[in-house]
Amino acid sequence: MLAGRYELVDILGEGGMGAVWRTWDHREHRYVAAKVLQQFNAGSLLRFVREQSFRISHPHVITPLGWAGEDERVLFTMQMVHGGSVASLQRNAGRLPPQWAALLLDQLLDGLGAVHAAGLVHRDVKPANLLLEATGRARPHVFLSDFGVAVPLDEPRMTRTSQVFGTPGYLAPEQVRGAEPEPRHDLYSAGVVAVEMLTGVRPDPDVGVGTHRPDHVPPPLWDYLRRLAAWSAGGRPDSAAHARSELAATGLLPDPGAVPSDPAGVVDIADVIPPLPPGWVPNGPSAADFVRRSAPHPPSVKPALTEPTTPRDPRPARPPAPSGRHWRQTLVGLTVVAALGMSAYVAQAALRGEQPPDPGTHTPGTQAPETSSSSPSPSPSPSASGERSPGTSPPTGGSGSDARPGEPCTYIEVGLIETTRNGERVTCVRRENAYSWERTS
Repeated sequence: MLAGRYELVDILGEGGMGAVWRTWDHREHRYVAAKVLQQFNAGSLLRFVREQSFRISHPHVITPLGWAGEDERVLFTMQMVHGGSVASLQRNAGRLPPQWAALLLDQLLDGLGAVHAAGLVHRDVKPANLLLEATGRARPHVFLSDFGVAVPLDEPRMTRTSQVFGTPGYLAPEQVRGAEPEPRHDLYSAGVVAVEMLTGVRPDPDVGVGTHRPDHVPPPLWDYLRRLAAWSAGGRPDSAAHARSELAATGLLPDPGAVPSDPAGVVDIADVIPPLPPGWVPNGPSAADFVRRSAPHPPSVKPALTEPTTPRDPRPARPPAPSGRHWRQTLVGLTVVAALGMSAYVAQAALRGEQPPDPGTHTPGTQAPETSSSSPSPSPSPSASGERSPGTSPPTGGSGSDARPGEPCTYIEVGLIETTRNGERVTCVRRENAYSWERTS
């Protein structure tokens, strides 16, 4: 998520200046294409910022919708175009029919007219930068995109004179020699792109558009393309508008709104955008909690639940079962209390000079089990005060105890009856401030 608004979904392609991602705009609630800067240095960042500043409103031009920067990431967004590019169309269809090439060139020149009118030279017109709507076999619609190396005509250059920007093979000859940018450079590139659409081969930059015309290309269209991509800038039309007029004069453009002729049926501009990755649906993130957390608008209110039609149970509701965490907390608490109690007992015994209890014998204050199977069930243990409830018998210890008459015992053993190793029965009694074992009657 960048700037709390743009969430990158999946990557769609990469170029020299950056990678293009499918992106969800949480403010506008729509998918957009976002170019994310790859080369992070002062020069590329400045060109990146300049590119996102271009705003040309034209049906055949794609320019940024918005931009965001956060830490080392910078991006700007554009509308999503689903039909791929002229480059991908050429790979799939091969040579395009003359009317298709003529119509795509006319739309490109229309977009270049708007770019030049805005005082810009694109400088990188090529098939990969001509995006297509996914129109199938219907009338095509092309967009001029990628203004990464575009330059305003009335602003200082960002490069030295010896540096040339663009794609080799599509650059005008004077552009390669370092001439100042001008609109006719873009017209030359448009002519080269049209020849490549018709022939499937890019013209040799050292030769240009030759005189040898392919058989399937009408002569008026071929002669026009030789002028549009003339070696000398003076031999080309002086503007995109004049270039469109000369193209219309060839008679190769289909009627407005009509589908170009395709006798072989080779052209089909399909949707090339991959399916949405898991977790995403056409209207954004699929997880309702994520939408409520990320979207700026409040979540929709769920309808109130209706009353149940079955009669209510008159019995009180059972409290919910404690969670695992509650049981763990309770167990830890009981363990701590038991440890503190045992520590207190050992400390008191040490003060009286007694030995701590032997782990093999019964724990003081509890009843040791009888070794004989005929022994009666043990009675409840005495209370800490040594008192017994009225009508109850004193607790009886097991046989073979180490207790002996006259030996000391503890206050919590008062009333406890033990059978010594000699078979005598003794009980713990209190005499003033001392406790000792005495024979029972």
